[in-house]
Amino acid sequence: MRFGVLGATAAWRRDGTQVPLGGPARRALLALLLVRPGEAVSAEGLADELYGAGGLTSRGGPGHALQSQVSRLRGVLRPDADIESTPAGYRLTGASGASGADVDVDVDVDTARFEVLADDGRAALAAGDASRAADLLAEALGLWRGPAFADAAETASGEAAAARL
Repeated sequence: MRFGVLGATAAWRRDGTQVPLGGPARRALLALLLVRPGEAVSAEGLADELYGAGGLTSRGGPGHALQSQVSRLRGVLRPDADIESTPAGYRLTGASGASGADVDVDVDVDTARFEVLADDGRAALAAGDASRAADLLAEALGLWRGPAFADAAETASGEAAAARL
């Protein structure tokens, strides 16, 4: 599955069809899980960022709202990706049961592609290959569809990740 956070949060299946993620809470949740793909994010931290001061509103408390959004997001991402519950929190993984390993080979995020292309472009420029550098950097910039982590822009993690990029 391919994910995009260089603009509005988006997900595409292997065949290229876009996944209907749903409303702002689900898109923000996915964006926060994509700040550090494959790493667990604490449920308390997610709830604080999504529903804490200045965050989205929730009925039944932030913990219940988070569980509900995780469940709904799981439903639209499966079978190509999943959100795993761990003792440390939630983490985005590749297809459920795809390999049984803890390696997220099926999670492809545009930020990782951008960083590789930008690094390769800088290296080509440093090596004196301006034409290749221009091609690589243009490809990197072409991945941007809007502000980075736009759906999590009002969260500390989303803001920090966007600033870093």
